[in-house]
Amino acid sequence: MTLSSTLDQEVSGGIATLRLARPEKRNALSIALRLELAAALNALGADSEVRCTILTGAPPAFCAGMDTAEFGGDEAHRRALWQANDAFTTALLEHAKPLIAAVNGPALGGGFVLALLSDLRLASAGAEFGFPELRRGIPASYGAARAALPVAVARDLALTGRVVGAEEALRLGIVSAVEPDDARLLALARTRGAEIAALPERGLTTTLGWARSEAGSWRQLLTAERAAFRAALRLRGD
Repeated sequence: MTLSSTLDQEVSGGIATLRLARPEKRNALSIALRLELAAALNALGADSEVRCTILTGAPPAFCAGMDTAEFGGDEAHRRALWQANDAFTTALLEHAKPLIAAVNGPALGGGFVLALLSDLRLASAGAEFGFPELRRGIPASYGAARAALPVAVARDLALTGRVVGAEEALRLGIVSAVEPDDARLLALARTRGAEIAALPERGLTTTLGWARSEAGSWRQLLTAERAAFRAALRLRGD
């Protein structure tokens, strides 16, 4: 089902699949896409029939990060940009179901954050991960990196801006599996999703809460990063 011109959704067997659908922009996160993704995650989280959610992208990318073409503009536009980013991040952090990122190509900048804030990450052989925005003077999301990665790996990626391929990502623990056949990545994600969907809900919900219980320190970092993004947009206080 096409939710909009930028996001597709399918629900089958208790597994929801959300596909970013801006292939001409390498699935860059526009204001519209962030708001649509936030709304879809919130709705699926409240749906008792959904047990697990998969995020993926229309080829050739998973997500190239923020849509830099939308930077700038008047204060109303910049406020809309910040609000969309805030809604998007909140929806990821608070999604009530296990979230699997099926990373089928480059996941860079905000796209890397999208993967990092998922509970499981699976990659195709052509996947890439990193914060190349550092080269343009834009801070990396160290909070998102620490949400998922050991401190040494998080600092390496957040302070160098280097981009790593799928096999290195597997060695570093960024992903838990690499599917050599790109066309079979979504099938692997759905297999993992089916394993999750078959579990008793009570135990799964409790375990998911434990898995996310380390949120204290890096949630504070994410809050600080959101405030820094707001300041970078030069928004006046409400």
